[in-house]
Amino acid sequence: MAQEDIFKKLVAHCKEYGYVFPSSEIYDGLGAVYDYGQMGVELKNNIKKYWWNSMVLLHENVVGIDSAIFMHPKVWKASGHVDAFSDPLIDNKDSKKRYRADVLIEDFILKIEGKIEKEVKKASKKFGDSFNKEEFISTNKRVLSYNEKIQIITDRFSKALNDEDFDDVRNIIIENNICCPISGTCNWTDVRQFNLMFSTEMGSTADGANTIYLRPETAQGIFVNYLNVQKTGRMKLPFGIAQIGKAFRNEIVARQFIFRMREFEQMEMQFFVKPGTEMDFFNKWKQTRMNWHQALGFGEDNYRFHDHEKLAHYANAATDIEYRFPFGFKEVEGIHSRTDFDLSQHQEFSGKKIQYFDPERNESYVPYVVETSIGVDRMFLQIMSAAYCEEDLTKEGGKKDSRVVLKLPAALAPVKLAVMPLTKKDGLPEKAREIINNLKFDFNCQYDEKDSIGKRYRRQDAIGTPYCVTIDHETLEDNTVTIRNRDTMEQERVAIDKLYEILKENTDLKSLLLKV
Repeated sequence: MAQEDIFKKLVAHCKEYGYVFPSSEIYDGLGAVYDYGQMGVELKNNIKKYWWNSMVLLHENVVGIDSAIFMHPKVWKASGHVDAFSDPLIDNKDSKKRYRADVLIEDFILKIEGKIEKEVKKASKKFGDSFNKEEFISTNKRVLSYNEKIQIITDRFSKALNDEDFDDVRNIIIENNICCPISGTCNWTDVRQFNLMFSTEMGSTADGANTIYLRPETAQGIFVNYLNVQKTGRMKLPFGIAQIGKAFRNEIVARQFIFRMREFEQMEMQFFVKPGTEMDFFNKWKQTRMNWHQALGFGEDNYRFHDHEKLAHYANAATDIEYRFPFGFKEVEGIHSRTDFDLSQHQEFSGKKIQYFDPERNESYVPYVVETSIGVDRMFLQIMSAAYCEEDLTKEGGKKDSRVVLKLPAALAPVKLAVMPLTKKDGLPEKAREIINNLKFDFNCQYDEKDSIGKRYRRQDAIGTPYCVTIDHETLEDNTVTIRNRDTMEQERVAIDKLYEILKENTDLKSLLLKV
């Protein structure tokens, strides 16, 4: 099945099982805005807890804050967002559709990379066990030609963006025959900049109102609170400040479901270090963050680092952790060495001294910063994409059977245990409720008595519940239940008083945190 079709099924699955709904759907929705349903909010909260605990609990020199969405307008002037927080916009004259010029070029490069992957797969199939991938990529003329084309476009594109040469950005699109997906034509307008910040007014009257902005990122709330945290917490370098919060961007083209939205949530940590040590910590956090992702068990080959060719104005190093989505490798997290740009800017614009006194060097200086930044919504989509699975369960010569299962990491699953009485009588529902009442203080449990046991299992598989327990008449005699594993579908008989131990061992966040 085509990856595009799988992604469409995933989007439908998210709605059908209470993970994600289109916002304001009864009014035909609002573009690129979504609501999280009863299952989605649980998974989202578990993702945030996994991140927060990995940052704050595991590192004694990282603390958290929760800053306001509204900030003084000068914050965004100092940070550069008022003047430079823009994307290159281009319109197709025939379809009247608007696109980000950089995304059009990046998608074109991905198509070339896809051709390389096809060549590699073809050669691997042809040569079998004797196939040497590295040697093939470095010697095959067609692959070399593709890589050379990618490098030429990438170098030219990076230079054009750095020089703000938008005429050449447009020329790259035209010369490579990059067409509008809707009209199929290359009839493009000029490229122009589009500021992504939402603005509003604060004040009781129009004349007395001040123009303010919905924050486009959470990082600045950390920077303007640097001194407050450092002094009240008596923090010594190196130390970090973590935050989870909403951010807002008026995206030109919000697409791919919740991958790119106008209202989203970020998990960011700014790590303050001595100048000159930033690259050591940059590399340390790169590996730490990759470990965090790979601990989820979705396969190391599905992740990669992508170093930035074009650095932001504040950075001296930057890389993305990318995951192989159904629509290709895309960024899920950014790690940046931001130098002292942010704190120096706020020091200049506020007129307040924002420095750290180093008792070892007996001097004050503005710290450097290493940032890790990850979108909660994008991480949510990454986990759902990796977990969604369609399995053929048909046995040889038997009746056709299949299931859709969300193989979510058990520690992140919205529901940890479904408790199912075999029938709705003979005291079985009461026993099931008793089990839930004993476990609900530690685990999110769900009572399920509707339909046959088989259908109930399939429903819990689709939700992603790692364990199901069936209460039958034997339970009333010996206090044992049948517990079923979601991934293996294996069942075993266990004592009721063993359930807590089983769930604790297999669904606790600690099992993930130990791998980070």
